[in-house]
Amino acid sequence: MDLAAAALVGFITVASTTSTEQSGLFKHLLPMFEKKTGIQVRVVALGTGQALDMGRRGDADVVFVHARALEEKFVAEGHGVRRFEVMYNDFVLVGPSSDPAGVAGGKDMVQALKAIHGTRAAFVSRGDRSGTHFAELQLWQAAGVDIARDKGPWYRDTGSGMGPTLNTASAMHAYALTDRGTWLTFRNRGKLAIVVEGDRRLFNQYGAILVNPSRHAHVKGRMGQAFIDWLVGREGQGAIAGYKVGGEQLFFPNAEN
Repeated sequence: MDLAAAALVGFITVASTTSTEQSGLFKHLLPMFEKKTGIQVRVVALGTGQALDMGRRGDADVVFVHARALEEKFVAEGHGVRRFEVMYNDFVLVGPSSDPAGVAGGKDMVQALKAIHGTRAAFVSRGDRSGTHFAELQLWQAAGVDIARDKGPWYRDTGSGMGPTLNTASAMHAYALTDRGTWLTFRNRGKLAIVVEGDRRLFNQYGAILVNPSRHAHVKGRMGQAFIDWLVGREGQGAIAGYKVGGEQLFFPNAEN
């Protein structure tokens, strides 16, 4: 059966991050891909850790996530075929206009977290094993803070996606780490604003991996790889670059890297 015929009898499931879903990127990309190939894509938006778990169980055909170390481990353990870099953006620290930790305007994320910890200013974490949560934990570690030991009433885990976490931060006048794409599309900002950006540690790379059909015979390998090939090809990379909100580009294609 060729790819076009295969597309008539099914769909692929992509386990991806909440940031790609909540930023509106998939609503922009998928109609183009489906029109070109006839392949339907069903997205399950989860934190990166949960998306990779879904791939390990064979419940997805492709994972599209943003935690490189976890992705490479996923492939090394034989759960995925190959990791393809697709695009990047960055993380930013947002916080209340009152800025109780005095970090606004800085470009050193580690120093900002030290100040937040030192003042016990309110901080909201996703706490959901997502790529953003994983990045946050690495940043606390770089700041010399054992957040598992030192967190108290000032530190709140939501256990949910980026949008709900930002809603909580807005309501609590708290700091939070967010990917820029979700922030740009987030409307319930209240008194939140970007307070720290531009630190090289805030680089946020996304990768796509085909779940290994050798592990799970029902994985739709040809259609899944067709989706990845489109993402990293000229058309998909152009579509990613063309996605803007308020004239601002949310994601930057870099598959050639």
